[in-house]
Amino acid sequence: MDTLNPVEARVLGALVEKDLTTPDYYPLSLNALTNACNQSSNRDPVVSFSEEVVVRGLDSLREKKLAFMFQGADSRVSRYGHRVVESLGLDRPAVAVLCVLLLRGPQTVGEVRTRTSRMHEFQGLEETEACLALLASRPMDPLVAKLPRMAGMKEQRYAHLLSGPVSVEPSAAVPAAEPAVLTVRFENERLEKLEAQSQAMRAEVDDLRRQLTELRKILE
Repeated sequence: MDTLNPVEARVLGALVEKDLTTPDYYPLSLNALTNACNQSSNRDPVVSFSEEVVVRGLDSLREKKLAFMFQGADSRVSRYGHRVVESLGLDRPAVAVLCVLLLRGPQTVGEVRTRTSRMHEFQGLEETEACLALLASRPMDPLVAKLPRMAGMKEQRYAHLLSGPVSVEPSAAVPAAEPAVLTVRFENERLEKLEAQSQAMRAEVDDLRRQLTELRKILE
């Protein structure tokens, strides 16, 4: 499976979370999904995505068969959902674990158990760790990795691999994420594309003006 960029990972995690915690409001409208991505609680890092950024993430997730768009006959509003279960072959406990890792970054077993409680109730740390181990031991496509123990920490953490291998130095501290850094980067990319399009249009206008000048000279 192609790796996910940070926007895709956040969008996918938000879709999964709302599916498991608020099924009556799922699939999600674009506005609801954008709000879910930008929640200030239960998110690390906290971001501020525009709807345009979320749409680009959705489009690429749909290409990777991890998301879908639905529009009912009685509604003009498009709604979006995930295909994690079908595409990755996961059960509810594994989906809940993956969701927490997508939305909150690397977690200890205890953190995973606590933070999945609204999506799936693990009976204890052993059951939680067993689920993580299964995700990490998938023969062809492991989805989770156990990270080296960091200095000053008693427990090791787990991270998802949907965005590629995770490299963490055992003695390194995890830097705090700057809020909205991801948004700035993707908005910069969007502005660069718009600037390129604008330059191309200006070139076309200049060429049309030149042709019009030449035509006037011929008619005179």
